[in-house]
Amino acid sequence: MRIPASTYRLQITPDFDLTAAAEQLERLHALGADWVYLSPVLRSVGGSDHGYDVADPTEVDPARGGRDAFDRFCRSAHELDLGVLVDIVPNHQGVASPAENPWWWSLLRDGRGSEHAQAFDVDWESFGDRVMIPVLGDDADEDGTPRPGRADQALEQLEVELRDGQPVLTYFDNVYPVAEGTAMFDDDGRATEPARMIHERQNYELVNWRRGDAALNYRRFFTIATLAGIRVEDRQVFEDSHVEVRRWIDEGLVDGLRIDHPDGVRDPAQYLGWLAELTGGRYTLIEKILEPGELLPREWLEQGLTAGTTGYDALGVIDRLLVDPDGEYPLTALDASLRAGSSAEQAQEGDWERMIHGTKRAVTDGSLHAEVERLAREASVEPALEGVSHETLVDALSEVLSCFGVYRTYLPWGSEHLAEALEASQGSRPELAEVLTALGPVLGLGVEDESELTPAARRFQQTSGMVMAKGVEDSAFYRYSRLTSLTEVGGDPSSFSLSAQEAHDEFARRHRDEPLAMTTLSTHDTKRSESVRARISVLAEIGEEWAVALASVERDAHARGVGPLADRTLVNLVLQAMVGAWPISRERAVDYALKAARESGTATAWVDGDEAFEADLSGLIDLVLEDPAVRGTVEGIVRRVQAPGWSNALSQKLIQLTVPGVPDVYQGSEQWAPALVDPDNRRPVDHAEIAQRLAALDERRDDPSVAREHSVPAVDETGDAKLLVTSRALRLRRDRPELFSDYAPLQAEGEQAEHLFAFDRGGALTLATRLPVGLEAAGGWGETNLVLPDGQWKDALTGGSFSGTVRVGEVLDLLPVALLVRD
Repeated sequence: MRIPASTYRLQITPDFDLTAAAEQLERLHALGADWVYLSPVLRSVGGSDHGYDVADPTEVDPARGGRDAFDRFCRSAHELDLGVLVDIVPNHQGVASPAENPWWWSLLRDGRGSEHAQAFDVDWESFGDRVMIPVLGDDADEDGTPRPGRADQALEQLEVELRDGQPVLTYFDNVYPVAEGTAMFDDDGRATEPARMIHERQNYELVNWRRGDAALNYRRFFTIATLAGIRVEDRQVFEDSHVEVRRWIDEGLVDGLRIDHPDGVRDPAQYLGWLAELTGGRYTLIEKILEPGELLPREWLEQGLTAGTTGYDALGVIDRLLVDPDGEYPLTALDASLRAGSSAEQAQEGDWERMIHGTKRAVTDGSLHAEVERLAREASVEPALEGVSHETLVDALSEVLSCFGVYRTYLPWGSEHLAEALEASQGSRPELAEVLTALGPVLGLGVEDESELTPAARRFQQTSGMVMAKGVEDSAFYRYSRLTSLTEVGGDPSSFSLSAQEAHDEFARRHRDEPLAMTTLSTHDTKRSESVRARISVLAEIGEEWAVALASVERDAHARGVGPLADRTLVNLVLQAMVGAWPISRERAVDYALKAARESGTATAWVDGDEAFEADLSGLIDLVLEDPAVRGTVEGIVRRVQAPGWSNALSQKLIQLTVPGVPDVYQGSEQWAPALVDPDNRRPVDHAEIAQRLAALDERRDDPSVAREHSVPAVDETGDAKLLVTSRALRLRRDRPELFSDYAPLQAEGEQAEHLFAFDRGGALTLATRLPVGLEAAGGWGETNLVLPDGQWKDALTGGSFSGTVRVGEVLDLLPVALLVRD
């Protein structure tokens, strides 16, 4: 198995296709990347800019370059000795346009008799052998109930016609197949019956779009009805959906795979085992979100099913290492004051555990209710639940899911999480205690062998991750604004900071247990890029100043007729984002704010939102950008956090690139790249400009006539300092892997020792500054010293030479970080 020293992630899109990506390979090699890591490249739904809505898994997407371009890309990468890692999507397929997905088209046309019927996770029996398609317009109430006298209005918009000699049913731009023998046409090609009557004979039923959350009979990806779950637990479905992946392996094109959302598949261990057989044991990572303290099943690592996760767990440790614990009190007090005038429910949401229980319960009762209903139908057949009404069972399952503390268990591994959720459910809903006790064994409590799991236990494991993702990541993360750099994927924002020793302990554990897992700081899914979080984290060092600034903005906004907004914690969240990404355009700021507000769901929503609130929120952003007084307040905070934010960004980057694991650099993040949540973090990257800047850095460093202090870029808005740190660390990891074979903490001595985080990887020493505001307030490093291991050491970043006991301030005289290599 070839192992990457590092990876560089590229987002392949129709506008930046595989041919364009191949043109960047030499640049990435010059940067120091060891492997290139591609977003999904299989054929996706037309117009997709992310590729996670695969419509045909048997071919490379022509819109992204097609098979020939993919093959050329891989071979060109290998000629430069760059490995290739590709993101694949086994859990679901895109079905937004049925005609683009041959499997889904076959299923809708032929129903249970389709050759691809077994591919999709459909509950046929409960809906009269028809697939429910929630697409019809609003001739119904919000719960999907037909309005009196208007029940047929949407169905009257259906039409049946012949296209290329084949009958199809259309609803505006939506096109669906017509089963053989269910429609007759006259000599002029017109259907002989009304379209609604022909619709009644199809293997699918078009229903009001609002019914998807409550009455859907196919598994979705989270709440997205246009992404249908795939049954890769069926060996034939696995083989059919991995035909092109197998070709990549057989032809030596791909060296490793990244598996999207394995928590969604029925049996992740079985899937990973089959995949390992297919790939011959090639390097495989899984996009698995671990809660703090949670570990992967040990057997997965020991059996070589995966090298580990894609690194959100490492991200959380690194970010919290750079957060000042003394900031917890003032920022918590600010959060409480913002909630004080809110509803009782919002005021209580200052308690993270209470909040996420509520947001998860809202999801089980709302947008994911169809999944809970199906889970209850599967559980109800178990003898232990005989006599329990369907409504009671749905309620009990919803409560367990709301109390579940991790994304999923892999029973019998992780059974303690199920036990804890059942116990918590009995505490919160004692009237359900008897049902919950009976439910435990049905969900797998006490099961010692996976083969003994009930179908309901397996589906529960698939469902719990959906509830966590929608209830926490896509809801609570937008409501809990105490310090928003901590509301990141895989993180628990109630965990405010980590000490240096706690971080050392975790990195030593990773070196021992998961040395090949990925580490990351930015991805296509992060809520804020690493540089934005690095700047926001500085607010923990100036909590009182931030509270004053926030109050000033609110006061000035109110005086100018904007606000007070109904959700003041949202104002806190949006302003933190703007400070973190400053300077920011109105379009980017408004897009982010509206997405955050709709995801939060406290004052507006994606469906039936509050237009007046959204107008006020947009008006607040206009004030921040255009009103001299308000803008001055925000820019004052930006000036306060800018330099410390750069320091944090360099520290987090060097730590991520040198701790145990395989570091990934998300496209463009070798510079500041102040991006917010998608699609903002998928904006095009100017690779040519970065290449020119790197070449200039190299030329200056290699010029013997340039003094050391002038060969190192300033830590300023250009981002060249981060480009230097990234390139030198990547090159060292690729070219000198023997320097990264161990992990040992280094401890400074002196009054500012707490501001240094340092470790020895076995010949490469990392020194990184923590809490830079406090360090500056103390007057700098002073007499803080560090005893270096034996030998002469040279800083790969600045060229400085050191040995013995050194003053930290002398090592970090040009940059807040150092990467020392035994000379």
